[in-house]
Amino acid sequence: MNIGGWAPEPAETTELIGTAPSIALAGVLDVAAPADELPPLWQWLHFLERPAQHELGPDGHPLEGRFLPPVPNRRRMFAGGRFTVHSPIRYGDTITRRAELASTALKRGRSGELLFVTVRHTFVRDGDEVAVEEQDLVYRSGDPVSRPAQVSHESPVPEAPWTLPITADPVLLFRFSALTYNAHRIHYDEAYATRIEGHGGLVVHGPLLAMLCLELPRRAGHRARALSFRAQRPVYAGRPFVAAGSPDGALAIEVPGATAMTATFA
Repeated sequence: MNIGGWAPEPAETTELIGTAPSIALAGVLDVAAPADELPPLWQWLHFLERPAQHELGPDGHPLEGRFLPPVPNRRRMFAGGRFTVHSPIRYGDTITRRAELASTALKRGRSGELLFVTVRHTFVRDGDEVAVEEQDLVYRSGDPVSRPAQVSHESPVPEAPWTLPITADPVLLFRFSALTYNAHRIHYDEAYATRIEGHGGLVVHGPLLAMLCLELPRRAGHRARALSFRAQRPVYAGRPFVAAGSPDGALAIEVPGATAMTATFA
């Protein structure tokens, strides 16, 4: 896998933070909408890219983009990230997001070469840095991996002070895709997800799993100032999973017999 001298320049986007996206996500999560400020990670509902239809590839992602590596037959996976809050982003704020390529790393996995790309977003209000986010994305090229073994439909029963049992159905995935303007077909086209990309069903969005992890301390009244999360395996629609955590800062997404995502908050 050769990316040559790929080194995209930083880019800035400015947006007035409105309440409508948060109200919509609150409806998806069956919770009351936040009153004054964006909960951490809910900035993913803002600063969205809206490419034209002809600019999309066969997987639903844009064919080209400032931070999309020049990899042939590119397949994209969400790997994790980090988020630090210095000052809350409030509704009515005008926020500038500065995006830049933080790092790249080429590794070899079971399915071949993998390119890890980290994109850093710095959020600025009136010249002051209010938050910093890093997203870790993985790209591979070539044939899809073989379809995974049959996934259990049993509900995991983690031992944790905080638990949130969930079964994400296609309607929930569709609504989250719409809110984040995510056209990746693995989230709504089961034939594509299973036959082309080798998944065991429709894939629950990695960002949605991270948000569900952070719902645990938020619903318990904790205000997270720093968090990190790492995806370990896909979670599929229609299969029960549980967001689990504790006040000591440990969070996870548990599926039967395995952990799909780990996270920490402070």
